[in-house]
Amino acid sequence: MTQLTLAEVEALARAAHEGQTDKAGRPYAEHLAAVAAGVRARGGDAEQLAAAWLHDSVEDDALSREWLAQAALTARTKAIVDALTKRPGEEPEAYAQRILTTEGARLVKEADLAHNADPDRLAVLDEPTRKRLTEKYARMRALLGLGQGGAGAGQVS
Repeated sequence: MTQLTLAEVEALARAAHEGQTDKAGRPYAEHLAAVAAGVRARGGDAEQLAAAWLHDSVEDDALSREWLAQAALTARTKAIVDALTKRPGEEPEAYAQRILTTEGARLVKEADLAHNADPDRLAVLDEPTRKRLTEKYARMRALLGLGQGGAGAGQVS
């Protein structure tokens, strides 16, 4: 089976998330593009870039687990996407442990957290939501051993 190209993965992810918006009301594909750019900036490889485009697809029900299992993607890309897919009721510690034990997943999650914690994105949210998300992202950074900070700190590490 021929592997999907990065351009095909991007097009597929954009189509799968068509009409979805993030918490700030922006088209969801902007988040996916930012995470992919963050992975590239951190030296990620093609498999990690593909996973960046798909990292929320199963969790957000844009694509199914069955689709992922059958997709023309490398086993490593599938493993990263699966590792980044939160399970219902899953504790953050278990989620972080799965990311840490899946080769290549931590870098993709670091790029995801950096974009999620971007002060410009958080600024448009109401105060309780901004506070809750800031604490959630900081806790996940700590569980993953990424240190302090949000977008600024995450972009250099």
